[in-house]
Amino acid sequence: MARMIDATEPVDPGEWRRARPVGDPFSVLVYSIIGQQISGFAARAIAGRLQDRFGGRLPSPAELLAMDPADLKSVGLSRMKVEYLRSLAEHIISGELQIDHLEKLSDDQIRTQITASRGLGRWTADMFLLINLDRPDILPIGDLGIRSAVQRLYRLDHLPTPGEVDAIGEKWQPNRSLASLYLWASARQAAKPVPTPSRPRPSKRR
Repeated sequence: MARMIDATEPVDPGEWRRARPVGDPFSVLVYSIIGQQISGFAARAIAGRLQDRFGGRLPSPAELLAMDPADLKSVGLSRMKVEYLRSLAEHIISGELQIDHLEKLSDDQIRTQITASRGLGRWTADMFLLINLDRPDILPIGDLGIRSAVQRLYRLDHLPTPGEVDAIGEKWQPNRSLASLYLWASARQAAKPVPTPSRPRPSKRR
């Protein structure tokens, strides 16, 4: 890891977080569901149409449950995503997801509460912990970029499973969040095309 950090451009965790969507927890999780398996442009368009229904903001859990599912579909949401959003709102209203008190819970408690809602998995929970709660020891083990970076770092002959990434990352405790940022940075750096040196043009005969 130290070798990779030395070979990677410095990472500013604060700047990294400011470039990500940070807001009230419910809205962030709603946006996570909206953005699943679609482009960022499409997600912003759907979220914008939903916000237009509520004066420029996303609905509260009670407001979302009060909406007719057909109205939610009309903004561009699939039937499955409507179900996921309603499940999220129901978990919050029932108290199973303590949305206003997450900062008081442990990382694992937050993961358990978030992933109990349909459509929200470990990756979403880890990104919420990393970005919105600024927890210092988070390694999104299921993230493809993280897994690919670990494969390169350790010269593995296969893409490591989330479990393998978790085991490898134990040695980075209690700073796995910073390690994650450097793994992502190294993946971006490795993906940059290497410029091809230009060949000298043959001189014209006179």
